[in-house]
Amino acid sequence: QVQLVESGGGLVQAGGSLRLSCAASGRTFSWYSMGWFRQAPGKEREFVGRIDRSGGSTYYAESVKGRFTISRDNAKNMVWLQMNSLKSEDTAVYYCAASASALYPVVMTDYDYWGQGTQVTVSS
Repeated sequence: QVQLVESGGGLVQAGGSLRLSCAASGRTFSWYSMGWFRQAPGKEREFVGRIDRSGGSTYYAESVKGRFTISRDNAKNMVWLQMNSLKSEDTAVYYCAASASALYPVVMTDYDYWGQGTQVTVSS
């Protein structure tokens, strides 16, 4: 069992930056690939990006590539989502998730544990 708690969301102007944090507790954090998803009002939850167990490999959705960066520190049981050049369409609830078994987890069903989400609102 892994517990995930996101923080760092808020209101930011378009073009600004935010850094989301996800704190993990429970089983060995380094066993899990970590992902970020988001869900805008009236839309389905969508994949944002993921990072592998060691932190050596990342993969991003096209919509955020070049603007968002995922990193992790296994010693601190933390994963971060650095968001730059934010746009109004980035407004959503952001979730971190942990995958125990999928080699390249990109869909929701690849993930076993989820946080409660943190709201990001980008004003234009």
